[in-house]
Amino acid sequence: MKSGKTTQETKTKQKATKHQSTLDDLGSQVEKFAVRTAESIKKVIDKALASRNTVLTIRVNEDSDKKLRMLVDAGLFKSRSESAAFLIHEGTKSQESLFTKISSQMHKIDKIKTELKDIISQEMAEVETQSKDAETQSKKTTKKR
Repeated sequence: MKSGKTTQETKTKQKATKHQSTLDDLGSQVEKFAVRTAESIKKVIDKALASRNTVLTIRVNEDSDKKLRMLVDAGLFKSRSESAAFLIHEGTKSQESLFTKISSQMHKIDKIKTELKDIISQEMAEVETQSKDAETQSKKTTKKR
């Protein structure tokens, strides 16, 4: 009977070892995934911050300020300015279709503005020509007298 108990204990230990090995492998894979994810996030952040060359002064509410500080405190950014720049970059990127529509409409508006300027220029030129013609006619009339 002691031999049966020893065999059972051995099998239990083998199962426990196998489970521990599986858990260790899973833990290792999760750790590798976390490192890759952190590296990927860092690359995205670095890319978003690399092309910052315009200075903006903005006001944010307290909740937004707390969240910006949270990103700094978590070590993701060096400053609230960096975290705000990243969030603005990601926000505009995620709304690309909206900006495409706006851009299209702005192009139409610019075209209409150009057409209006051309109309005004033509009208002003006609008024100037008429004014010169009237002045010339007036001089002719004055000379005849």
